[in-house]
Amino acid sequence: MDRRKFIRDSIMLTGSMWFAPVLGQQSETLPGVSGPVSLSSLGVTLIHEHAMVDFIGAAETGAHRYQADVVVAKVLPYLTALKNAGCATLVDCTPAYIGRDVTILKRLAQASGLNIITNTGYYGAGKEKYLPAHAYTETAEQLATRWVDESRKGIDGTGIYPGFIKTGVDAGPLTPVCKKLLTAAALAHLQTGLSISAHTGNGEAALQELAILQKNGVAPEAFRWVHAQSEKDKHLYVRAARIGAWIEFDGINGADPENIAQHIACLVYMKEHKLLHKVLISHDAGWYQVGEPDGGTFRGYTALFETFIPTMKKEGFTDDEIKQLLVDNPRESLAIRVRKL
Repeated sequence: MDRRKFIRDSIMLTGSMWFAPVLGQQSETLPGVSGPVSLSSLGVTLIHEHAMVDFIGAAETGAHRYQADVVVAKVLPYLTALKNAGCATLVDCTPAYIGRDVTILKRLAQASGLNIITNTGYYGAGKEKYLPAHAYTETAEQLATRWVDESRKGIDGTGIYPGFIKTGVDAGPLTPVCKKLLTAAALAHLQTGLSISAHTGNGEAALQELAILQKNGVAPEAFRWVHAQSEKDKHLYVRAARIGAWIEFDGINGADPENIAQHIACLVYMKEHKLLHKVLISHDAGWYQVGEPDGGTFRGYTALFETFIPTMKKEGFTDDEIKQLLVDNPRESLAIRVRKL
């Protein structure tokens, strides 16, 4: 398929209520798993969390491996605690073939009162264990069409729509299939306006991802560098942020003082470079792990409120800066619009 024609048709065909119908326009709603959510009501948002995961691999995962009622019973108290802590929206970053079950997410959203946002896309990290076989045989255009179909028709006949694209790569240099995933994400973005979260092994991989997006006409503003805290060269945060990418420090763990100190240091560094407006924070917490007794050890979602924010305040961060990180930046990053170069 001619890629230029694919992109041109992408923009012309965008017409769903979820997406910006004209290049440059923005949808004022985001699809939640239990219905549309206005951007103005997203409120405090955790940009990267998980309710359930299944690490068995793409070829074996599926709903036959767990009981939905058991998963809901295990996860719901943690989401209720999060809601009571003051959070309004949780972005669930579990992709297809690694435990995404949008019907469970809908039940959890309705029972907890949280807005929950799910995703489309494929995850190439973990040495590509979580990729379906067709990820290797299909073109980037064909993969993008699958993800666009989910965004327009809903996921697996549920009537539930994705609010962003999730993919993942290991440390650079990127493998051929991971390059294809990023190309597919770029093409799907140009059709839907959905933003892109990419689990990223290191800074080298992040820069390669950004280069692929730009090559395909997508502006860096569409991209979230997931797990950026894993890259120790902080200069790369600045480099990526200054061209427009979102820098996501999403491994906050209240039980680990060194972890808290590391994340605070990342924020201080970005503040010193006047780049807090390009930063996102979260826990990457949860999760019910399919195949583990009682779902394994669950890490809750409230450390940010109980430990991290008080530490931020001690380090001189203002209420306005905290609001920027937890309300303003997630809203801007998630907003559905085509971000084209």
